[in-house]
Amino acid sequence: MLRKEQRGIDQNLYLLAGNGGLTTWDVFIMLTISQEQQRGRGQHWNLSGTMNSGMYFVNHNTRITQWEDPRSQGQLNEKPLPEGWEMRFTVDGIPYFVDHNRRTTTYIDPRTGKSALDNGPQIAYVRDFKAKVQYFRFWCQQLAMPQHIKITVTRKTLFEDSFQQIMSFNPQDLRRRLWVIFPGEEGLDYGGVAREWFFLLSHEVLNPMYCLFEYAGKDNYCLQINPASYINPDHLKYFRFIGRFIAMALFHGKFIDTGFSLPFYKRILNKPVGLKDLESVDPEFYNSLIWVKENNIEECGLEMYFSVDKEILGEIKSHDLKPNGGNILVTEENKEEYIRMVAEWRLSRGVEEQTQAFFEGFNEILPQQYLQYFDAKELEVLLCGMQEIDLNDWQRHAIYRHYTRTSKQIMWFWQFVKEIDNEKRMRLLQFVTGTCRLPVGGFADLMGSNGPQKFCIEKVGKENWLPRSHTCFNRLDLPPYKSYEQLKEKLLFAIEETEGFGQE
Repeated sequence: MLRKEQRGIDQNLYLLAGNGGLTTWDVFIMLTISQEQQRGRGQHWNLSGTMNSGMYFVNHNTRITQWEDPRSQGQLNEKPLPEGWEMRFTVDGIPYFVDHNRRTTTYIDPRTGKSALDNGPQIAYVRDFKAKVQYFRFWCQQLAMPQHIKITVTRKTLFEDSFQQIMSFNPQDLRRRLWVIFPGEEGLDYGGVAREWFFLLSHEVLNPMYCLFEYAGKDNYCLQINPASYINPDHLKYFRFIGRFIAMALFHGKFIDTGFSLPFYKRILNKPVGLKDLESVDPEFYNSLIWVKENNIEECGLEMYFSVDKEILGEIKSHDLKPNGGNILVTEENKEEYIRMVAEWRLSRGVEEQTQAFFEGFNEILPQQYLQYFDAKELEVLLCGMQEIDLNDWQRHAIYRHYTRTSKQIMWFWQFVKEIDNEKRMRLLQFVTGTCRLPVGGFADLMGSNGPQKFCIEKVGKENWLPRSHTCFNRLDLPPYKSYEQLKEKLLFAIEETEGFGQE
């Protein structure tokens, strides 16, 4: 018996044989990748298998098959591109390469020096975020492992359960499809429960109350590593766990509840941080350094040394920026060095061990070079989604079952969404989709368990029922309420008073 299923990071189509469950993966597999991905490999290849699980490779250009993996033969270049480079495709499927460092394009693969097209037309440079995301998802597809793993956690002990589960797995197993289970709650995880798990766990592990992270500044609620995290003797184990978790969110295309400071995103991207990065974290400190840079400190009689004071848990300690820095005076001649060193200290003060542990865990799941063509702001969107909810975009891309756009319940629903503030809109979105974050393309690009899935409102139930949601399919079951007040009351109760209740 043959059947089709969609699996993997990008929900590509698989043809499965046999009559069992997920074990049919081991019986027969034929992977069909998109034309873009086939062309991205340089040739039209398919991975196929025999009934005794022998894997072979099909070259559709030459119409031959072989047992050897062409990637290991050098026929396909599976290595990541150099830093700042990206691969795209023309409308004819010809690969070309974008150098974001020099803002140029070329048909020559920088890894091999070979050209995909001789004397091809010049392509203008465009920084295309969606193209970057598609390229990143392609590489996640290459790293993805077959089958799934089960992660069983309780809501009351979410942090510790997740820590024990994630750190018990081999890192490669965490690239498999995730099957998250909350004991005692009905429903299978077709993606919605996993989305909720990422959202809830990120809220826990990144909470400054645990002293692992802190807010970047007085009025800046982005997060950075807390230099006082050592008060927890196991803090380095937790940072390695958080590194794995954040990499899993990126790898599986899930969003987290809160975001990091832009300098921290730059560190994830292996990009250097400097004076300018201070502006988004500590504008007051940044302005003081700019003043030092633009004024003659010797004429002003300003006495400074290559040393700074730092406060950790109420205790002030002196830190030398260089050996014997407490005795080295800052002058007009060496102040550029001082500004550079004090800026670097402010952005990384006392968190070297924590940062190293974080990246040990991160790279076990997703090597940092796979993110190299993003900038810090793009990475933030990739990890956190879009913040502000566009009501017009939401309404424009919604679909209905057993209702129409002119049904009074649908008109009341959009009236309700229009009246509530953005926070409640995010709660409503989380209730229906499992997360309050949106993908890069907004509501048009919402994903469900079987690929793209629009926000759907379906007429289900009786007027005294509460709304229900199916997070795996982005669907809201909305009963045929008799009045706007009744609809408003029921929806507010569903999105504000429940967690796990009414969701599947």
